[in-house]
Amino acid sequence: MTESKDSAHSAQAEKDRVVGLLGGEWATITQLMAALPDDAWSTPVLPGWDVHDVLAHIVGGERMLAGDAAPETPAGLEDAPHVRNPIARVNETWIVALRPLPHAALLGMFRAITEERLAALQAMSVEEFHAPSWTPAGDGTYGRFMEIRLFDAWMHEQDIRNAVGKPDNEDGPAADAAIDEVAGALGYIVGKRGGAPQGSSVKITLTGPIQRELCVVVDGKAKVVIAIDGQPTAGLALSSSLFLRLAGGRVDPERCLPEVRLSGDAALARQLATHLAYTL
Repeated sequence: MTESKDSAHSAQAEKDRVVGLLGGEWATITQLMAALPDDAWSTPVLPGWDVHDVLAHIVGGERMLAGDAAPETPAGLEDAPHVRNPIARVNETWIVALRPLPHAALLGMFRAITEERLAALQAMSVEEFHAPSWTPAGDGTYGRFMEIRLFDAWMHEQDIRNAVGKPDNEDGPAADAAIDEVAGALGYIVGKRGGAPQGSSVKITLTGPIQRELCVVVDGKAKVVIAIDGQPTAGLALSSSLFLRLAGGRVDPERCLPEVRLSGDAALARQLATHLAYTL
């Protein structure tokens, strides 16, 4: 097989992987929501959002990607304390617009838009999927944008599960992809957010249900490496589930410190453990 054929096969395989994971995640969310009793939909999940609002947020994002215009901005939105940036303002317009819907109607809307989006993604050519595109993380490709959508959907699934006390799906391909998403930002998290000094190294050990070692060295700038020679300057060991919730800013890091095993430079390890949050 020629190099160009190898590249085309790899691009197709990557498209199939991301689209398959998105379709699977949407199906998982549908099953979760369909099993929730009516009163669980009003459970608080994130600041300003209950379970109904979180699903409305996902619906709004996919409807915009399908070409629907965002609803008009309601009066007083600028005063909401949890609306802190332009992306959040657009998100909130959908939530406010869809909040009056009965829960069953919103779930029906979620089913319909995700089926539409999955069909559109499957029908996309490889070239379209990997074409340059805006993403919430800056310039990238449409496929990269869909990886971020997968991360967002999985994180919000876990938000709902944590709120209603139905833990599940914390390992497997979608959770593994969520770890990959955060791992891709670890240079920024460790170097900028965590303030690791020049010449230092950090190892983050995920103890389960996903087990991994994530390594960063600060040499000019912080960068992710496969392994560290010798002992790291600082180390953290924690569950993959807690790692993702800390990275997503979902929990108070100070209150979670007893669940994180710190090693090496204690001050640096603590600084890192309390500054893992990086999402909007």
